Amino acid sequence: MPREAEPSLNEKQFVLQALHDSVRLDGRELEQYRPLELTFGDQHGVADVTLGKTRVLAKASAELTVPYADRPLDGIFNIATELSPMTSPAFEVNRPTETEVLISRLLEKTVRRSGALDTESLCLVAGQKCWSIRVDVHVLSHDGNLIDAACFAVVAALRHFRKPDISIEGGVLTVYTPAEREPVPLSWLHSPFCVTWSFFGEEGDVAVLDATWMEEQVRSGSCTISLNKHGEICQIAKLGGVPVEAVSLLQCTNVALVKAKDMSSKLDRWLAEDARRRDKGGLLAELSAENDRVPDM
Repeated sequence: MPREAEPSLNEKQFVLQALHDSVRLDGRELEQYRPLELTFGDQHGVADVTLGKTRVLAKASAELTVPYADRPLDGIFNIATELSPMTSPAFEVNRPTETEVLISRLLEKTVRRSGALDTESLCLVAGQKCWSIRVDVHVLSHDGNLIDAACFAVVAALRHFRKPDISIEGGVLTVYTPAEREPVPLSWLHSPFCVTWSFFGEEGDVAVLDATWMEEQVRSGSCTISLNKHGEICQIAKLGGVPVEAVSLLQCTNVALVKAKDMSSKLDRWLAEDARRRDKGGLLAELSAENDRVPDM
């Protein structure tokens, strides 16, 4: 299996010594995120997220299908991730690496199992027809902290997505095109976000937020905390590495809550800005034009 280039011993020692002195190579504080940017596509449900030099694209789609036999009253919701060789020479097509599997499982637990999306609202006819919602996650550039960027992209894509409107009359299901009826948003219950900590040193006494690729190569452990702005924790993933004291983990959770609130506020603002941008030439513009044509009395 191909392997990506590893930093030299001197580079590792330099990064570790700098972190123990509370200095990061990009000048950030230990608990500071890199600049987070979000761009929506022309279609609803496409979110392009950049976190520093890390870039992730998420695209949501919907299709009619038959619900699972053991869940006749629920729709279907899946998340698929793809890490191509374009991102890193360590990734291969159709051969999931440990990193890809880890991202898939964390996104599954954070977004799907936490009940962020109301799957019951996706059921159209019990046991016969339902919506199948799928989010494809493509990593375009890898410079560390893929989990947080991918989670933010998935949540943004789902909240931005619009599915076709439907009606049921006399047992006949009708799916309307966007020209016939305005597509409707998904039934969204809460917005969970991933906040990943990296620990350095033999005892993990240095905790760093939003590690870059170079910092990830020398860390001795990591912990991903998934939670929403209300402080409801969806999952905590501490997969191996050095042990972390309970007090330190509580401190990391408190900081993670602040970061989750900040990401939630940013996402709400970007969604509102996109809605205003798309409404140009829409219903409000038509009403405004109609008012302009009415002569003054």
